[in-house]
Amino acid sequence: MARIAVIGAGMGAMAAAARLAVAGHRVAVYERTTTYGGALRRFERDGFSFDTGPGLLPLPAVWRDLFVKTGKEPLEDCVELVQVDPSARHVFADGTEVALPNASRAGVLAALDASLGPDAGRRWGDFLVRARETWDRTRRPLLEEPLWPNWEVLAEREPYPAVPHKRLLRTRRAGTLAEVGAWELRDTRLAALLESHALAHGLDPRTAPANAAVLPYMEYAFGMWYVRGGGLRELARAVYERCLARRVEFRFGAEVTGIVAKDGRVAGVELAEGGVAEAEFVVAGVAPGVLDRLCAGSTVRGDGEVPARRGGASRLTVLLALRGGRPQGAAHRTVVHAQDREAELEGLFGAAPAMAARPTVTVMRPDDPGLVPDPDHEAVTLTAVVPALGGEPDRAASEALARHAEHLIGVAERAVPDLRDRLLWHEVRTPADIASATGVTDGAVPVPALAGAGGRLLHAANSTRVEGLFTVGGWSHPGGGLPHAGMSGALVAGLVVEGPEFRGSQ
Repeated sequence: MARIAVIGAGMGAMAAAARLAVAGHRVAVYERTTTYGGALRRFERDGFSFDTGPGLLPLPAVWRDLFVKTGKEPLEDCVELVQVDPSARHVFADGTEVALPNASRAGVLAALDASLGPDAGRRWGDFLVRARETWDRTRRPLLEEPLWPNWEVLAEREPYPAVPHKRLLRTRRAGTLAEVGAWELRDTRLAALLESHALAHGLDPRTAPANAAVLPYMEYAFGMWYVRGGGLRELARAVYERCLARRVEFRFGAEVTGIVAKDGRVAGVELAEGGVAEAEFVVAGVAPGVLDRLCAGSTVRGDGEVPARRGGASRLTVLLALRGGRPQGAAHRTVVHAQDREAELEGLFGAAPAMAARPTVTVMRPDDPGLVPDPDHEAVTLTAVVPALGGEPDRAASEALARHAEHLIGVAERAVPDLRDRLLWHEVRTPADIASATGVTDGAVPVPALAGAGGRLLHAANSTRVEGLFTVGGWSHPGGGLPHAGMSGALVAGLVVEGPEFRGSQ
């Protein structure tokens, strides 16, 4: 039985802590803030409650596996996990709308044909076949196995299949997700649908590799899920309570200021309050910049390894308290697409990052009595991708984000026509709030690991050059997203328990 110190109480860190405790280790979690969950936070006011992080859960099997492996109660006994249907309603720039059924390939194709015209469903269906092939090729190395020592193989090869070109009697391989949309979907609305999945993760579809096709595939193959009775914060609560049941110790308000190493191996963590907590293993659920600071003087990553990924886009979230109940049949999620997608992408990812006046906005309208003071009110959440912080937020930056929040409300009126008449108050959550919750200085949100693209979307391995030091969470393999966080916890637990020979779940 080893003493293990876990830095941070994010979802990946707690997933690792629960698994390590079940394996018989003494696990202590040191969290600098006063609560658990990382980005999965909750905002409450006047009887309203809102998720301020992710609002829906793809691939719930990852978290089901955690609960099966760490106790007798399955996930569904701890939270009320429900599929949302439709999975999403999309409102395109030209006013066309389509509601896509959840986890129903035939239903999705029929809905596309009915809304976008004959042949739209066939083109999307053919794309999903290729996306499934990509998923099958990348699922194990990118989700279920520690990062390969010869990771260059993943970096060099684009796993999205080439597509035969009937007229030219040859095949053509798309290099980016935008090329998939232009060459294979051949409809600006289908292309916008495809690209919205990348944008939601803070990826530029013009440069994201074609194998980012796995992102929409996960949704359409495995469905999108919600935790009724309080939102996804309830998932964080359930994981935290599972950790407590396995006798994981949590110390909140305990900031780690350094990682102690002796003779190339970790020996514990230094605490801001003073003293050293001794440990044979340290699991760090922190961003790369924070890890570098904690390991001052130690080489964490060496030459030839995937470098720690830094930077990325962030999110602006607007929480709306509305008078009047949620209309029957309202979609849980509506994506209102940008009027000028190219201008939006150039503004977000160009040389001089800026926010579009009418961006792509995701409108969340959960059917959940636990979020409102009574049935005569509704809690709505708006999100849009914005550039990460360029430094400490000043007054001008704060005012710009406040103006942009008004833009989001204006766009959301296309999904909720009477929104402004019903609005009681709104609250804005900025990249600075994400930085405060997660410890990521610029408030950036990590993206999932993807193959190809020269390795620039791979994340650093969970093991490090310092013996006994491992990294977990969105900024290490396999990257950002709730399923990926859960997988990172499983990988780190396997590496600690079984050693370097661990090769992932079977």
